[in-house]
Amino acid sequence: MAIVSLLDVSLSFGGAPLLDRVNLQLDRGERVCLVGRNGAGKSTLMKVIAGELKPDDGQVFRTPGAIIATLRQEVPAGLTGTVLSVIEGDGGSYEEHNDWERHDRVERLIEKMGLPAEMEFSALSAGQKRRVLLARGLVEEPQLLLLDEPTNHLDLESIQWLEEFLLEWGGALLFVTHDRAFLRKISTRIVEVDRGHLVGWQCDYDTFLVRKEAVLAAEEVERAQFDKKLAQEEVWIRRGVKAQRSRANNRIHALEQMRAERAARRDRAGSAKMTAQEADRSGFKVIACEGAGFRYDDRWIVRGLTTRIERGDKIGIVGPNGAGKTTLLRLLLGQMAPQEGKIEQGTRLEIVYFDQLRAQLDETMRVQDAVADGNATVTINGRTRHVISYLEDFLFDPTRARTPIKALSGGERNRLLLARLFTKPANVLVLDEPTNDLDAETLELLEDLLVEFGGTVLLVSHDRAFLNEVCTSLLVFEGDGKFTDYIGGYDDWQRERAAKAAEAAAAVERAKRAARDATAPAPEKKARKLSNKERAELEALPKQIEALEAEQVKLAESLADPAFFKKSGAEVSRATARLEEIEAELPKAYARWSELEG
Repeated sequence: MAIVSLLDVSLSFGGAPLLDRVNLQLDRGERVCLVGRNGAGKSTLMKVIAGELKPDDGQVFRTPGAIIATLRQEVPAGLTGTVLSVIEGDGGSYEEHNDWERHDRVERLIEKMGLPAEMEFSALSAGQKRRVLLARGLVEEPQLLLLDEPTNHLDLESIQWLEEFLLEWGGALLFVTHDRAFLRKISTRIVEVDRGHLVGWQCDYDTFLVRKEAVLAAEEVERAQFDKKLAQEEVWIRRGVKAQRSRANNRIHALEQMRAERAARRDRAGSAKMTAQEADRSGFKVIACEGAGFRYDDRWIVRGLTTRIERGDKIGIVGPNGAGKTTLLRLLLGQMAPQEGKIEQGTRLEIVYFDQLRAQLDETMRVQDAVADGNATVTINGRTRHVISYLEDFLFDPTRARTPIKALSGGERNRLLLARLFTKPANVLVLDEPTNDLDAETLELLEDLLVEFGGTVLLVSHDRAFLNEVCTSLLVFEGDGKFTDYIGGYDDWQRERAAKAAEAAAAVERAKRAARDATAPAPEKKARKLSNKERAELEALPKQIEALEAEQVKLAESLADPAFFKKSGAEVSRATARLEEIEAELPKAYARWSELEG
């Protein structure tokens, strides 16, 4: 049953319609991801569904009594009070409304989300604040939840928690996200906003990308054929009409229709064209750390860090919000001195820094002045370009280029920072959360640029797909100031962590068995001579146990990898069943070994 239905809905703000006679139906239990370029109208569509914007034309139908809750990109200003009071909202006392079930719901949500009920909301981390706002919406028991960039500013642990929570919740979701790993895990359907229209895709994200590319290629061919035909008809009309009157009138009428169709055509927004300016090569050693440490009061931010970063490395820095990733960057770059150990920077370093807090932007400046420092031109790889032309590469049209920075959206601000960043030659790029608010297409372009960049990259990010594509290794925060090196991207780290966890669990189990065997009273038994068959069995048992343990680790590693669950259900079931078999076989094998050795 549909919770919300849109019928021929149109809405514009003076220019081309953001929504042009669109139709959409959201059913119970669906998890629909809304995709599209920055500025395509995704947030506008969500406001129409929520009833916050009234369409110019068309109808919006909502199930009578349906409750729709919204989680915005940004935390609302002015929210004060304890976590409990923020979640309860301004609905009045329980006694006034005789709604003690609501009281129970609030308590259950606080417990389920692991929230500190009496802590001041303002003292929470960004991730905790997002959890509180989610609880505030869910306490009303909505049938539909609207999420606008729900993973923005969340660390990996919070993102993974949110994924599991939404998968278990069971209500209907409509969400916008730039996080492709989140999209792949959560969505059951994709709806694209493209040039005022909605296109539904009943498939996973990777299939959507393939099919969308095919559709765009076919559209390009069709438009080229149309334009060729229109050009031929324009030549015909300019030469003068020589055919029979009725036939000529039909052809003239068809030409007028083609002209109108061509005039109404909406071309896709162009793609950003990002080019990094590379400075002269740095020395081979970029940064070397040996036992480096730094702390505030009694809290270690970085402790015992020993690592070496060389020219061309792409290093991802991963850890929860507040762990000290930005402090680590400042230590690595020599902006702060370690309190113990040493950190050495290499030679000929030309460093350019992307700041996640966008502190480099003066809100009162125009976009073009922020990039060119008030000049009319910029020099890119030895070539002088007008700043307006350069900004068009980053999808700022001339009007937008003259706009004050304070009027820009989050995605536009990030694109502006990247445009400013790449005007400066560098051989070390330092990017602190560059992916927030960027659409998927721009993200992929940035990925390609960083992969092809010949210098060194230091990247702080919680975007798992981005880490996979760009990084050659990770520095992962593992508590008490300790950062550990892992080779590869996010998925490689997860596989190695799962293997270590499985090995650690197996070692604990072996130690427990050894302790039990050491303390158990030796049974009285008569020594007996082993048969030839039993001696052969005893000799074979160590290798069998070793093989079983190796298979156990491999299966545990596979089942810890989210990509493994894209395989057929039968294959996943076989792996799960085999792991259970091994866990039953190993104790028997150890027992038999002990029996034969006794």
